[in-house]
Amino acid sequence: MLKNFFKKPPAVPLAAESGAAFAEKLVLEGNQFEDAGQLERACALYREAISAAPQFAKGHLNLGIALAARGDAPAAARAYEEVLRIDPGNAFGNYNLARLTYLGRDLAKTETLLQRALLTKPDFFEALVLLSSVLDDTARVSLAVEALTKALRLRPDNGGAWMNQAMLLRKLDQPEDAEKAVRRALEIDPLNTEALSILSGILRTLGLNEEASVALETALRLQPEKFDLQSTQLFLLNLDEKLSAEEVFERHAAFGRRMEAAFPVRFETPRGTATRDRRLKIGYVSGDFNSHPVSQFMLPVLERHDRDLFEVFCYACGSRRDAVTEKIRGLSHHWTDANTLSDRQLADTIYEDGIDILVDLSGHSGSPKLAVFSERPAAVQATWLGYLNTTGLSRMDYRICDARTDPEEVSGKFHTERLIHLPESQWCYRPVMDMDHAQTAPFQRNGYITFGSVNSGQKISAAMCQRWAEILVAVPGSRLLVADVKSERKRVAITEQMGQVGLTADRIEFLPRMEMRDYFALYNRVDIALDPYPYGGGTTTFDALWMGVPVVSAKGNTPASRSAASILEALGLTEWVASSIGDYVRTATQRASDPDVLHALRQSLRPLLTDSSLADEQRFVQGLEGCYVKMWADFCARAIR
Repeated sequence: MLKNFFKKPPAVPLAAESGAAFAEKLVLEGNQFEDAGQLERACALYREAISAAPQFAKGHLNLGIALAARGDAPAAARAYEEVLRIDPGNAFGNYNLARLTYLGRDLAKTETLLQRALLTKPDFFEALVLLSSVLDDTARVSLAVEALTKALRLRPDNGGAWMNQAMLLRKLDQPEDAEKAVRRALEIDPLNTEALSILSGILRTLGLNEEASVALETALRLQPEKFDLQSTQLFLLNLDEKLSAEEVFERHAAFGRRMEAAFPVRFETPRGTATRDRRLKIGYVSGDFNSHPVSQFMLPVLERHDRDLFEVFCYACGSRRDAVTEKIRGLSHHWTDANTLSDRQLADTIYEDGIDILVDLSGHSGSPKLAVFSERPAAVQATWLGYLNTTGLSRMDYRICDARTDPEEVSGKFHTERLIHLPESQWCYRPVMDMDHAQTAPFQRNGYITFGSVNSGQKISAAMCQRWAEILVAVPGSRLLVADVKSERKRVAITEQMGQVGLTADRIEFLPRMEMRDYFALYNRVDIALDPYPYGGGTTTFDALWMGVPVVSAKGNTPASRSAASILEALGLTEWVASSIGDYVRTATQRASDPDVLHALRQSLRPLLTDSSLADEQRFVQGLEGCYVKMWADFCARAIR
């Protein structure tokens, strides 16, 4: 969020009490020394002013500002408290003390102090900005937007505040308004790398990948050393079907070489001893320990870990906290709020914890922490779940996956990690809510087939739109439901791209992002779900099958393009998987031509899924733990050579 600086009050008339005039002169002299960076001399003059006029609030206030600048927060707080003892409504005293209590994470006291400051000075820009941060931190994002809106009316040329507003609006799932806000920031400072990065993220949310890439490339030209921007660029490669697996891999490997040069190994000797028969310390690193698909798949693991054999450490690197966060915290033996830690500090913490196997759950998605792994704080390091590709790091020992998404003979040469396969699948599905599904297929009520897409808009490419249009043209009367496309520009583009193949707009229905219950109910309107390409669905594929909706998918040349296919094949639904994207339209058209199968699947898919290994939590966790045991045994064998 926007930095707030300690405020000095404007000049005021001299106090009437004895010694106030002399104290004022001392304060003004102290200001000169403070501006020159001579803080010790400034503090001495402020103390002399206080001695001359103990009730002169301005002397205490300036002393607090100088002490804070010296880094003596406790002494600064005492000085501000003196200001408020003398003048409880002092706007600057309340604000400056609020800054210190905010840094100390006393959010309730911070809010009280800021409200007092704003009562005295309603046009206090910095206080409004800090209040928005407090409201954001306490999950009152709408009120945070209101506070920042007031601040921006006072200073509409403040780019940092516009960036804050963009991030808040993004949290409220208002990406188009967020885009407008961050573009205002860029009008003020076109070379602001952080604003360009924020814009890129918003454009990806809107499904405007090409525009997102332009913003990202501009940011990287300004700061080519920014590894978080490079990670985002690598993630976008997975969405481009024109790239070969070789090209995608080489870009990842080049990233890994750059990162490992910038973040060399700091922990040569693991703290843990290389002995096999002992309880292992497993560390999970993620920015998504909240209501997120990563946590949906992690909860069964944390609930069912063999606690006699494994001690679980969770390192939460994201800022968002909710009920799922608290549940995961309760399932961990050890929990670290790592959001405010630097990569170096987090690596130190992991090393001090003596982690045996450290598991990355992000890769190049979300909030990557690969610099931590580059410094190798743990004996064994693996990546899993959050990113369906290589990290590019040679110091990432393993990528946990399955033999369907990543056959060794296909994927092995495109990974810097060793592939270690889970017995059945790299996922184990648990629906996020209990909900009945329709027992009859929609075509039986409507008289026509309804296809559906519920994947993120960024996965819907122009090529995919044309393939979908070809399917609908080949299936007379069929319709398409498209959910979760947040941008009017993207909706227009999809309609135009499908129109190029002869599909009229009246056969496409766009639906906004919806609450979870409405999202699951939407599947009751869909006969066949269409998987995107080249980045297939994971959670959405499981959700569709659980609601009785079959999915058409295609296999590609990257792990992400085999995601949904691997789930379908694990359930024996091989006829729903096209062997290549070239066979996708034919496969979907054929499947839509068999109403008896569609009707039967409506009733059989949920039991097929829930009775399969893809939903057998105990079996899955045992398989994952078996991978950990194998990793550790291999490490021990190497250590004693």
